[in-house]
Amino acid sequence: MIKVALIGAGKMGISHLAILGAHPSVEIVGVCDTSKMVVDVLKNYSGYDCYSDYLKMVDEAKPDAVIVAVPTKFHYKMVKDLLNKNIHVFAEKPFCLNPTESLELSSLAKEKGVVNQVGYHNKFVGTFKEVKKLVNGGYIGEINHFLGEAYGPVVTKKKSDTWRSDPNEGGGCLMDYASHVIDLINDIVAPINSCKGSILKSIYSKSVDDSVYALVNIETGVSGVISVNWSDETYRKMSTSVTINGTKGKIISDANELKVYFKSSSVPEGYSKGWNVKYVTDLAEEVDFYLRGEEYSSQLDHFIKSVQGIVQNDINTFESAWKTDHSIFLIKEQSLA
Repeated sequence: MIKVALIGAGKMGISHLAILGAHPSVEIVGVCDTSKMVVDVLKNYSGYDCYSDYLKMVDEAKPDAVIVAVPTKFHYKMVKDLLNKNIHVFAEKPFCLNPTESLELSSLAKEKGVVNQVGYHNKFVGTFKEVKKLVNGGYIGEINHFLGEAYGPVVTKKKSDTWRSDPNEGGGCLMDYASHVIDLINDIVAPINSCKGSILKSIYSKSVDDSVYALVNIETGVSGVISVNWSDETYRKMSTSVTINGTKGKIISDANELKVYFKSSSVPEGYSKGWNVKYVTDLAEEVDFYLRGEEYSSQLDHFIKSVQGIVQNDINTFESAWKTDHSIFLIKEQSLA
């Protein structure tokens, strides 16, 4: 059994806690939150040992691994403290407020030899995993353009301030939602290493951006577009998608449906020349338990199995999260130019 503790019992923390509580190889040894009300409720109804001080929890509960689900501004110190105690760490996204902190933590995790993962759950979505397989296999040829998009009704009116409206806490569309799109492009195509121009617009928010539009280049020199708007009421919920053009075909995919066009008959098994459509129900791997989608259980299962040494710690590492933080920094910097 892997002894796991949680820091941050908010929306994502409770989701992680429920999934881990049902995992056959996990023992929850502690939950930490600064809210007395949350701690009291969990203490009375969950049976878990609860704390208001994460360092005290770590010293007393002695977890093998810790889930960090707090606002991004707290990640650097908390994760560094945990790494220095040789604890395996899963942190929510985005990883850090700046790439300098991300790089330091990535290097420290390597030095300590501990498992490290960041919660970019889209890499565990069946359709996006298939997109990566098709691109890596060269089935659509040489990439000549890409488009990463996300739209939805997250901020649709002026509202009271929360962490989402504070840039110092990791709020804003770029950090909170565009990071998912950027991370997918970095993983499927290649890391974004320059930004030719970007616009960060506030629609309802006072201090942060509600939409992001950026022209970017990846390491291979290919250009593409990032387009994200979390104030788009024409969508029922946030929808993330990628479009990738190649010399041999084209891919259009979101979390539910994958459409791919092949110019020739040289295609992978299960596909044919011309247009093909596959659904996430055809591509998702089964999990033992999930609340919000298979991908949330899959990412935590991968983390636990990495700690056990069953699988390699090679998805959503601190290093890949640092590259995403760096891409975010480039887009933000260009918008100020």
